[in-house]
Amino acid sequence: MQIVPSSVERLISELGRLPGIGPRSAERLAFYLLKSDSLRSQTLGAALESLHAGVTSCRICHNFAETQLCAVCSSPTRETSVVAVVEEPFDVVALEKTGLFKGLYHVLGGVISPIDGVGPDQLEILSLLRRVEQGDINEVILATNPSLEAESTAMYIRAQLEPTGVKLTRLARGLPVGGALEYADQITLGRALQGRQSF
Repeated sequence: MQIVPSSVERLISELGRLPGIGPRSAERLAFYLLKSDSLRSQTLGAALESLHAGVTSCRICHNFAETQLCAVCSSPTRETSVVAVVEEPFDVVALEKTGLFKGLYHVLGGVISPIDGVGPDQLEILSLLRRVEQGDINEVILATNPSLEAESTAMYIRAQLEPTGVKLTRLARGLPVGGALEYADQITLGRALQGRQSF
């Protein structure tokens, strides 16, 4: 006997495929939408339907955009000589939320991962090299995540960019604010020691 209507089951199943949404959260969201007025569901449906039609990739940095250029690349107030290289568009959002970075971005679209069949050719590394070779960029900040794949990707990018003479920097790594030494792993502690600053 089917207790939940098939349309609700289908919605629960689709919501459960989203990252960070487990079966229980998917049920809660589906029942919330079902109890809400139909206008809320229609608005959500319309937003989902227009998502891929309204979003494209910036032709310069490969961030999400609504036109040929994203909001950062088209801004006249950005520092064009500094580029932060990130893995995904949501990394741009994270850096922008700090309000501290005023340069440009370059979105790789992932990291080198031979196990997953992702090599340098599947990423936006060649377009980064072209941007640097144009001569307008003085510094490239490797702002990738602290994972093994991201480290190898950063090392590969460094090898490609070193001949250009551009200044290469890396985001500082170390202990988070509020963190305790006893809970930090060896790599984090090692990076914190290497990246120590004058006090």
